[in-house]
Amino acid sequence: MRRWLRYLLVLALAVVLAAGGYVAYVAIRSAQPVTLPAPTGPYPVGRATVEWTDSARVDPLAPQPGTPRRLSAWLWYPAAPGPSPTPAAYAPDAWAGLHLSWPVGLAETGFDHVHAHAFDDAPVAEGRFPIAVLEPGMGFAAPQYTALAESLASNGYLVVGVTPTYSANLTVLGGAPVSTTEAGNPKAFDGADEHAGQAQAAGDRLIDVWAADDRFAAVEADAGRFAGHVDATKVVYLGHSFGGAAALEACRTDQRCVGAADLDGTQYGPVVHTGLTKPMLLVASENSCITGTCQPTTASDRSSLDTARTLVAASSGPTWCYQLNGAEHFNFSDYGAYYIAAPVRSQLALGAIDGDDALSITNAYLAAFVRQVTSGCPEPLLAGRATPYPQVVVQHTP
Repeated sequence: MRRWLRYLLVLALAVVLAAGGYVAYVAIRSAQPVTLPAPTGPYPVGRATVEWTDSARVDPLAPQPGTPRRLSAWLWYPAAPGPSPTPAAYAPDAWAGLHLSWPVGLAETGFDHVHAHAFDDAPVAEGRFPIAVLEPGMGFAAPQYTALAESLASNGYLVVGVTPTYSANLTVLGGAPVSTTEAGNPKAFDGADEHAGQAQAAGDRLIDVWAADDRFAAVEADAGRFAGHVDATKVVYLGHSFGGAAALEACRTDQRCVGAADLDGTQYGPVVHTGLTKPMLLVASENSCITGTCQPTTASDRSSLDTARTLVAASSGPTWCYQLNGAEHFNFSDYGAYYIAAPVRSQLALGAIDGDDALSITNAYLAAFVRQVTSGCPEPLLAGRATPYPQVVVQHTP
């Protein structure tokens, strides 16, 4: 009996030591620097943050009735070469609250250690640049798509990252954090299969607000310090998840729109049945149904599949559909670039693909699409079914 007690004591001690060692390892890793994938274009990148109030709209998502719609926007843009300005902090001040909740956030790269490539308030480069409005997924915020935004800006676009107030888990207005409301982020979006029909109805209601945010941001961007530097006749709407659905709907209702891209977002709203007359890019994670091609296993999958097939069939503009194998839903955000401890990472929608590779491939297809629709010149990456990336499956091209 005493021998068994000794064995149990030794085993318990080994478990405690192993757990302590792993905690120490996680603490060291989360404090190590992480650099986001480098922008691919010829321009250095500037970054500015602004707040806008749309006085023409009463915010239906706000907790106080009669409140005008207020938005925080991050602007990434082609910067003029010159003396090196101040590097932009990844998530400054109250934006640091975007971290995963404590204590889980301790297993994630500290935002002070995430190095981006933009510079704070750098001078704008000479020239006129098309607008690319970028909207995050449900619960996410614009800063969490820095890798995509910086790469597009370096290629000669004013990228307007809009954080949807009361739908994002956190936005910052007037220096203070603002969280979600039930109207802005309905419980029907919790991912439960039995809520598929409720999620569709809630999404159809909410999509008008997000699409209006996109259009308002495109108008506001052509003002202030960017006046004279913006080609406002060429607007591209881009987004991830619900932001991708909003991008399609915003494009449908904006005559200036020259194309829209949806990254792994189930589609909602009138655009599903009317389709787009403008070019459309749909990029899916490995098991996603948002391009109209998948093997559905749940009611939610079947609903997304039917929706996507309806959209593609109704659209008269050229459509490109791709699948990124090894990717899951969060791989289209900066989450793929962070270090996240294995027990936490396994609970997030991050696939087996290298996180930097997923972002770099997504950047390549976004840049090619935006160049083609704004310039009218064919891009080799979008031609036919050939692809230089083994992780990419070409599902449909014009």
